[in-house]
Amino acid sequence: MFRLLGIAFLISLISGLNPAMAQAQAPAARPPRPAPPTRDPNTPGYVTATALPDGANAPAKTDGNFILGPTHNPAPEMAVQEGVPQGTIFNFTLESADSKFYPGIAREPNTFGKPDPVDPAKLIVTTSHPAPYTRRVAVYVPKQYVPGTTAPFIVGADGPDKALFTALDNLIAQHRVPVMIAISISNGSGDAQGSERGLEYDTMSGLYAEFVEKEVLPLVEKQYNVKLTKDPDGRATMGGSSGGSCALIMAWYHPELYHRVLTYSGTYVNQQWPSNAQTPHGAWEFHEHLIPNTPAKPLRIWMEVGDRDNYSTNDNFHDWVLANENMAKVLAAKGYHYQFVFARNGGHTDRAVKQQTLPQALEYVWQGYPIAAPKN
Repeated sequence: MFRLLGIAFLISLISGLNPAMAQAQAPAARPPRPAPPTRDPNTPGYVTATALPDGANAPAKTDGNFILGPTHNPAPEMAVQEGVPQGTIFNFTLESADSKFYPGIAREPNTFGKPDPVDPAKLIVTTSHPAPYTRRVAVYVPKQYVPGTTAPFIVGADGPDKALFTALDNLIAQHRVPVMIAISISNGSGDAQGSERGLEYDTMSGLYAEFVEKEVLPLVEKQYNVKLTKDPDGRATMGGSSGGSCALIMAWYHPELYHRVLTYSGTYVNQQWPSNAQTPHGAWEFHEHLIPNTPAKPLRIWMEVGDRDNYSTNDNFHDWVLANENMAKVLAAKGYHYQFVFARNGGHTDRAVKQQTLPQALEYVWQGYPIAAPKN
């Protein structure tokens, strides 16, 4: 009897120790990120901008820099409107095993890169490895589209983006943007250096645009009886955070494919991994070297950043507000058609700011393109 009790006691003791042992063996989680400081749009060195009345948006036909007030109410175009034709949304998935461009990687959970002691701007990641993923794609086809005719389109990152589809329903009905297809593509999972999303969105090359061109757009045309224009002036990209820098990367490296770009809290900072000697500071290179030192490309760009957007003191290349302010400077200096919106009371890829500004942003980005889309 005593022997049985002893065994039971030992079992209970071991069981009680297990959680502590498991906890001790678990990898340490990254400490909480400090809240970003609130930046003033009138800070010395920032671009001169027009302050708008609280709740107002920048004019859709005007280039330049604008400051939004702190109140961000949804634009009426962001809600389903009675009597407005609604487009059809199709959904499909793509498997990593079928991709020649992105077979898939992942970084181990709760592991992070470390700055290279020789070059702190370079991150060393040792826990990234091959891994499969399933990617979702949503295709919006407006009610006004005539099947089989050539249409302009917009490609969005981190999809599906239902807010975009609703805005397009209303804007198309109001004849403020052309009748366009929207292709909203999810990332391949994870975030930042060593992840599939980071590889796709933060790499300074034309690879992601080529992936979309070769592995996504042909399926969209084949499966849904749509014909996507080859005219780069009828093609737009959009995204937020790294999806935003990806949107510009697509157009920058392939201006023969895309001329129109829309970004929220664009990650024009150094998130690239693996490191590339040609662009050692990742997307920070856009405003540091690439745009200033390259003849202007035929791009039209809308950008937004929030006063409480991301900020890191790890190095000199991770201030999202400064990066977007610098983008506005260099775009103006090179004579680009661009609009830059600084949102007071706005965080990183702030949902309320997007709800307020997306219709106006889309209208700005599509300025100059015929509202009546060309037909075959």
